[in-house]
Amino acid sequence: MKSKKNTPWRRLDNAAKIFPPTSGKRDPKVFRFACELREPVEPEILQTALDVTMELFPGYRSVLRHGFFWYYLEASDLKPQVRKEASPLCSPIYDRNVSTLLFDVTYFDRRISLEVYHALADGTGALQFLRALVCRYLALRHREELGETPPQPDYDASETEQMADSFQKYYDKKKGKKAPLKFAYKLKGPKLPEYRIKVIEGVMPVPEVLKLAHSFQTTVTVLFTSLLLCAIHEGMSRREEKKPVVISVPVNLRNYFASESARNFFALMAISYDFSRQPAELEQVIPEVARAFRENLTLEKLKQHMNSLIAIEKNVAARAVPLLIKDVSMRAAYWFSAQAETAAVSNVGQIKLPEVYAPYIRLFDVFTSTDKLQICMCSYRENMVVSFTDPLSSADIQKYFFRWLASHGVPVELTTNPTEEEERASEKEHPPGDAGRRKGCVFN
Repeated sequence: MKSKKNTPWRRLDNAAKIFPPTSGKRDPKVFRFACELREPVEPEILQTALDVTMELFPGYRSVLRHGFFWYYLEASDLKPQVRKEASPLCSPIYDRNVSTLLFDVTYFDRRISLEVYHALADGTGALQFLRALVCRYLALRHREELGETPPQPDYDASETEQMADSFQKYYDKKKGKKAPLKFAYKLKGPKLPEYRIKVIEGVMPVPEVLKLAHSFQTTVTVLFTSLLLCAIHEGMSRREEKKPVVISVPVNLRNYFASESARNFFALMAISYDFSRQPAELEQVIPEVARAFRENLTLEKLKQHMNSLIAIEKNVAARAVPLLIKDVSMRAAYWFSAQAETAAVSNVGQIKLPEVYAPYIRLFDVFTSTDKLQICMCSYRENMVVSFTDPLSSADIQKYFFRWLASHGVPVELTTNPTEEEERASEKEHPPGDAGRRKGCVFN
């Protein structure tokens, strides 16, 4: 056994530092990637595939600890165990009082799921892990058809590259500027019991979505952000229009800076829309949102955002403050920053795997725990999945969003997690928690 003194450890990256003090039952800061296969999952083979994948991603065998001044990741001998999905979606993973790995791998029927605590990795980093896991599972499951050495995903970063803190690498103290805080419109209404989240997913064909976006001369991300703005505006009163609707959009900084990090390396872009002064028709909203994307997605703006956050971390006086006080300060800062957001849109983009695995995979999906409304989307081959998560009972925004798409020629197959009443009524059909999804209507 390793001695405590010689156990390898790493400080949290800049983006990860906010998650431990702000995690809670309402938002445990957990996100999920899932792969839906075309056949039931074999748990024993999945466990073998996970064991192999852990050798490729040794940084995932870490636990989160805290010292007097900071949180840090510490190497662990814990071995992850595949289990059948039985808990509510995106349940808490990190427990300050218990040493556990910061991710879970579960299965249910044809679905392999990876849930990750955000302090360990962002979506891009976690996706690299899931891609490797799925490929190794299928290679073992279909060895006769695929041969002894089928191709693997195009990600071969070393442990040093995987665990690099790219925020520190690209920090430039001369380029820090923090945007002023503006209070945004907040969604209101009754919330689900027991800190649950509602998940509504729409599966739609990629060609039709792209065709629709191109008809508006824009991208899918801009179209869906604009459509979400209009869906939110539909439920606003004239008085509520005085506050802007602000959509937070995570930006993968690996697209702008050379990095193979499997940890966090993203920035948040705020798309603000003032319906009291700007047009409300979607055809007019789209060019305004596209302009905001162009203005914010520049290397200069992303550097300013990144460096303004790291500058606080570099402050000598702030670094000397005990963790207990840091936690209080960071929770307050997080609360104030949350007042400047209405909802979020995250586009993971196209997920690619070697073509030999295509016959065995139907789709990938992604969603996250949240205390507000958030859209996550990704695509695999012909299927795009758009996932809404939020803690509110109402689904009016989701209805507006998906019905608009269906009315413009995009067929949508809807799926949602069951309500508490539906779970009690179908205990024999579904396992506890949210493992059994309920398929809804298909819009054509």
